Amino acid sequence: MLNLNNAAYEASYGTAKQLPESILPEIIFSGRSNVGKSSLINKLLNRKALARVSATPGKTATINFFDIDGKAKFVDLPGYGYAKVSHSEKQRWADLVEGYFAGDRKYCVVVQIIDMRHDPTEQDLTMIDFLSHNRLPFIVVLTKKDKLNKTQQQKQMNLFSEIFSDFDSVPVFPFSALKGDGKEEILSYLESKIDEYSIEEEM
Repeated sequence: MLNLNNAAYEASYGTAKQLPESILPEIIFSGRSNVGKSSLINKLLNRKALARVSATPGKTATINFFDIDGKAKFVDLPGYGYAKVSHSEKQRWADLVEGYFAGDRKYCVVVQIIDMRHDPTEQDLTMIDFLSHNRLPFIVVLTKKDKLNKTQQQKQMNLFSEIFSDFDSVPVFPFSALKGDGKEEILSYLESKIDEYSIEEEM
């Protein structure tokens, strides 16, 4: 069992060459700019501002590492898809993320985050195809659940279930940072994956 009170920001890296050696299982958070990545991390860890919530979409341009109880790392990737960023800066982000996934790292599970209110963007689907093609285990967290009524929530869940039906029963978790809906289910799943990873490492 993880002690979530024993979680701490570790470091941020702006280029792939700076990335540290991978020692513990890594839980990777991926999603477009302004989708609620930092809010999800903060809610999971019972913190208000451990992961910085950017007021300006597209501002987070580093990979941020958090140590979780000395047993795992949370890895916060830079958000993608924000239009008002220079081409060279977008390329640097792409090189950084590609460099991260090209490394010899202890990938445990990727948390792919999508706004529940909208259809997945082309970049969301590209990322999911990348994860599937490279056989990286992943889940989908649908943020901003509280912005929809129950009828709308069910409609969107049906949509996402259909979209992800081709991806070997990927777990989909509706989530609200405001109300905490889905938090315990996501944490329970992540802890089970960390345990599985650790057992496989020992074998």
